[in-house]
Amino acid sequence: MPGKFDFIAHAAKDDGGNWRPPHDLVDHLSSVAQLAADFSSGYGRRWAFQAGLWHDLGKFRDRFQRYIRLASGYEADAHIKGEAGKAPHSTAGAVLACDRFGPAGRVLAYLIAGHHAGLYDWNSENDSLEYRLSLKDSRQELDESLSAGPPDELLDTCGFDASLKAIPGGGAGFSLWVRMLFSALVDADFLDTERYMNPGQFEQRNWQLSLEALLPVFNQYMANLSADATLSEVNHLRASILGQCQAKAQEAPGLFSLTVPTGGGKTLSSMAFALEHAAHHDKKRIIYVIPYTSIIEQTADIFRSIFGEAVIEHHSNAESDPNQENAQSRLACENWDAPIIVTTNVQFFESLFASKTSRCRKLHNIVDSIVVLDEAQLLPPEFLQPILDVLNLLTAHYGVTVVLSTATQPALASREYFDVNQNLRGLDNVREIISDPDELYRRLERVEVRLPTNWHTPTDWDTLAQELTAHESVLAIVNRRQDAKELWQRMSEDTLHLSALMCGAHRSQVIADIKARLKDGIPTRVISTQLVEAGVDVDFPVVYRALAGLDSIAQAAGRCNREGKLNRGKVVVFVPPKPAPPGLLRKGEDACRNVLHTHTGNPLDRALFGQYFERLYHACNLDEHGIADLLKVDGQTLAVNFRTAAERFRLIQDEDSVPVIVLYQGEGSEAEKWITTLRKHGPERWLMRKLQRYTVNIHRRDADRLLHLGDIEEAIPGLYTQVSDWLYHPDLGFNPDGTPPTPTNTII
Repeated sequence: MPGKFDFIAHAAKDDGGNWRPPHDLVDHLSSVAQLAADFSSGYGRRWAFQAGLWHDLGKFRDRFQRYIRLASGYEADAHIKGEAGKAPHSTAGAVLACDRFGPAGRVLAYLIAGHHAGLYDWNSENDSLEYRLSLKDSRQELDESLSAGPPDELLDTCGFDASLKAIPGGGAGFSLWVRMLFSALVDADFLDTERYMNPGQFEQRNWQLSLEALLPVFNQYMANLSADATLSEVNHLRASILGQCQAKAQEAPGLFSLTVPTGGGKTLSSMAFALEHAAHHDKKRIIYVIPYTSIIEQTADIFRSIFGEAVIEHHSNAESDPNQENAQSRLACENWDAPIIVTTNVQFFESLFASKTSRCRKLHNIVDSIVVLDEAQLLPPEFLQPILDVLNLLTAHYGVTVVLSTATQPALASREYFDVNQNLRGLDNVREIISDPDELYRRLERVEVRLPTNWHTPTDWDTLAQELTAHESVLAIVNRRQDAKELWQRMSEDTLHLSALMCGAHRSQVIADIKARLKDGIPTRVISTQLVEAGVDVDFPVVYRALAGLDSIAQAAGRCNREGKLNRGKVVVFVPPKPAPPGLLRKGEDACRNVLHTHTGNPLDRALFGQYFERLYHACNLDEHGIADLLKVDGQTLAVNFRTAAERFRLIQDEDSVPVIVLYQGEGSEAEKWITTLRKHGPERWLMRKLQRYTVNIHRRDADRLLHLGDIEEAIPGLYTQVSDWLYHPDLGFNPDGTPPTPTNTII
């Protein structure tokens, strides 16, 4: 029997530069197996345990053991920093699993072979798992590992049952089940490695607060808020909504909808539901999913003001090229082991379909959670079918409660058509939290909507600017960044501007200025893209909205007379000078025209939204990228194309855009400080989070031109920093055109 430390998993020095006792390989395998089993106890404990035992089986081979001992008795940097290829070790356990368990062993092979590189496709044209397992080098890795003499108890599989009869969701749930097992394995591996490599960081992961402990904190906050609130019809209704959310939380876990008009207090009321539901049903965490990075900071700040450090904010505006990721950056990434997570649609859903370890690591922590999908109407139609499939699996088999929170509920129930390609496998048995949404909408009706007299006659920017200037305070929402710029240039100099060409820190400052000016009664005119429509709590007496989807018009109306201080606010829908480009925006406009052109009643009648979304979804391919087919499992071979599906499941098709860290000079900006730190120390994960606040996405063609001119530079692969001062305009944000824009001031 080999002695202690005869086989080494990892090696590291202490703070004084001296080698610490190494991380014993047998201990590492046993610890990872037990931790992975604990993580997956509700859906595949024995599979995760076996994968943990064999995930680093290749480290027993002499080649790896010589390699890790090369420098000063123990190898210092290359393996620890994740430099692959010098001593591969991830295939031996995968080959052994297929030898021992036949086709069923391929489940373990997916997990083990991918625990560094990510889940493979089984048989794609590229680097497939089937091909890797067939290589002579893979067989040699296993043979050398076994000949080194690993302990017999690691190889004894008498207690392992390789039956596939109890997969959650059967064949339809196979791919999600494998990703959940993969999550349990890679998180266990990361954590046990971190426990040895960085014990201080590992200790900081022990959360002291539970959701149960947060409930009285929240209730006290809401009591204080209620005591300070003015007596008004709106606040009375908000209190009623809160009470209904708390009462409904006692119902059994599953699918819920929270249908509340904008301004009805959905954010805090949905949190009340989630906390009460967690208390009644022993849920582990709350995951609040928001469509836009532009508003995530606001929601996270609200929750942090209540719950403090129990809140993790996780999105990815400024991350390095994932191909450059190494073991150090992976160790620093979030596994969502916290009571409250605030994240984005992109981060949440792309993780659920991911193949990379860093993205998959968090999946097992979604189990037994409450997921609030804020502004659920913004689920992207081209990915809607795979999204609904995974939500159904999570609620049916993984203890997840999902809350669809929006003022404009999308039509997500199952539907069948003559053309079966248009069928929708939807969310059925969704329970509405509000007892009478129609009555609530009637009582919270605060605006009158004026529709275009002719749906095909546009209003030019000069005419629109004259109309806007007739109002002391007005918000105009347009569909594109260029539209916002062109309209802003025709307004007076004190007009404010909001678009995604402004970094997050800049947008936050402008939004704070808007709120302060409106509160103090200062005339305030704002030109904005649709980023203002979701979660930005501003209250204008008049709102203009460029023709768009009916849900966008309703969201724009939610920025008008929000607090009900006027008898009726005024919302004006206009046809913009330029038609929408082909795509989702055009389809939304067409569906809106189709629903409203003969409608004579209230354009925001709640019954119209179901009709609108049915027309919109019928015009779209709801699985445009073929994700569902890629994730279908072959019952004989267990073949699934995990990696290709992950590459295609990109909610933001960003091949033509790149992130640039900008030199925003606003009050309190630390952009220059963090850019200097990036250049000096490289892309540490905590620094990437800081830089998110100063990042703007621009077209790749503009980035290439500016890079050639020396106006930006590539700080790390795929991430750029601004060099030339003139590139960032104090009102409009990043200006890649080359000429500083100036208002034409046609309106005085």
